[in-house]
Amino acid sequence: MSEPVLVTGAEGVCEVRLNRPEKRNAITFLMYEQLTRALSAAQADDGVRAVLLSGEGASFSAGNDLQDFLSGPAFGAAHPAMQFLRSLASFDKPLLAAVHGQIVGIGVTLLLHCDLIVAARGTQFSLPFVALGLVPEAASSLLLPRLVGYQRAAELLLLGQSFNADTAYRLGVVNSVVEEGALRGEARALAQALTRQPAAALMATRRLLRGDRSEVLARIEEEARIFGAQLQSEEFRERVRSFLSRPRAG
Repeated sequence: MSEPVLVTGAEGVCEVRLNRPEKRNAITFLMYEQLTRALSAAQADDGVRAVLLSGEGASFSAGNDLQDFLSGPAFGAAHPAMQFLRSLASFDKPLLAAVHGQIVGIGVTLLLHCDLIVAARGTQFSLPFVALGLVPEAASSLLLPRLVGYQRAAELLLLGQSFNADTAYRLGVVNSVVEEGALRGEARALAQALTRQPAAALMATRRLLRGDRSEVLARIEEEARIFGAQLQSEEFRERVRSFLSRPRAG
């Protein structure tokens, strides 16, 4: 059985690839743990100048694996998802992403911590937290309004309607939109361009661009407190029962 997260490296770029294509790279506890370890190792490795996130199969990520999420340990500060989010928000080196397919939930919100994002033309983004009886995570309630403005962020988070790659580009969520066959090549070229920049100046500029990290980490914790409470709510259980009872295609 192949690893659900693949980590490879070449010429200063560490590529972290979600590798659960049969489940559209829905993220499990094990995957969160492996993602956290991958970021920690890349942070500690002086040979790594940038990290590129990508996904195998038909989709970058369908978000949390709900079955795994609901059957695992109670959500709290030590939850593997929380460890990953803290690692993501605390990461010092440039983060890039190559995204495609149907991207849902945390598959979208984790992109707010990336510096450069390339999307395939057919990509669809969805933030269905409220529709599931939950609240956003990954500090997206702070970062998304900063990026796209309050009104557009409210539209995306409160209504949860999906949006396509062209809309993501117009909003500034992604840097470029390319044909799917060119996706990884374009993202890797950007990553290589970053490795050729002076390292100290690059990282210092990234820190300045991203601003106060403590504010982001505090919002992650605040969202998690409400998220955990909503997980115990009847409206969440009702929405999940409805979601899991839907017939699956194929």
